Amino acid sequence: MPGLYAGTEPFRTHRLPVEPPHVLHVEECGRPDGLPALFLHGGPGAGCDPAHRRFFDPSRYRVVLFDQRGCGRSEPHGSLEGNTTQALVADIERIRTHLGIDRWLVFGGSWGSTLALAYAEAHPGRVLALVLRGIFLCRPRDIRWFYQSGADRIYPDHWREFVSFIPEAERDNLVAAYHRRLTSDDAALRLAAARRWALWEARCATLRPDPELEAHFAEPRRALALARIECHYFVHGAFLAEDQLLRGAGRLHGIPGVIVHGRHDVVCPVEQAFALHEVWPEAELVVVPDAGHAASEPGIAAALVAATDRLAERLS
Repeated sequence: MPGLYAGTEPFRTHRLPVEPPHVLHVEECGRPDGLPALFLHGGPGAGCDPAHRRFFDPSRYRVVLFDQRGCGRSEPHGSLEGNTTQALVADIERIRTHLGIDRWLVFGGSWGSTLALAYAEAHPGRVLALVLRGIFLCRPRDIRWFYQSGADRIYPDHWREFVSFIPEAERDNLVAAYHRRLTSDDAALRLAAARRWALWEARCATLRPDPELEAHFAEPRRALALARIECHYFVHGAFLAEDQLLRGAGRLHGIPGVIVHGRHDVVCPVEQAFALHEVWPEAELVVVPDAGHAASEPGIAAALVAATDRLAERLS
């Protein structure tokens, strides 16, 4: 991704037990005495990549990244047990106290923006600032848009492959239909369903086709965690009350923030960013005119780095 900081290696890694059976992979990058920042990956279930460290100036930030329950290098892989939004919020607090951090900047994109908002509204006193990308409010209408009716009209060719995996009699609720297959005892069926699910998301994530991103999403281990955990969350409404994140936005008052969203985002339409900004007007809203959903798109990556740079100046 152009415009990002040079890649860095963690100066410390942790294996952090939380609620059994989960053990989280946590890493710290940048300066040990730098401005604390937490990176929240998307999905849920996508896991962290080395590129995620590069949104932060390593000479100024102490960046904490972790693989959420069931994905990446956390264990057990693909586990749905005790895997809820509330549990992830508790995990974030467990990490913060374990690392001896009082307050931190929280950075999240897509599902990471959902989790960042849920955390900030639960623990506003622990948040120095928010940098949010590709806002996903996880309302029923947002899940339905991408997995039932909406995005199918923009990418009908890719949708055909996604929906054809499910018999016509079950297509009135595709999330539930995929959930049955992704939690099946048949390993081959789980993998086949996971690949269809992951490719649908990857093919819609960028303004222009990105074969590398598609291959990344389709890798079997990654696809299984992503599809199983996403579908688990979405079949349960992300374990959120309807409009919970918008109704709780008053708790963000006084927290500086930057909202970055691609104008042509098909996965999470830009209306969600405007809806959040309406109830959190003190945040800065940056709409990138020539981008879709993915953080890897040049305009989005540049806006995110600019945001972390500005906030480092403001908070130092």
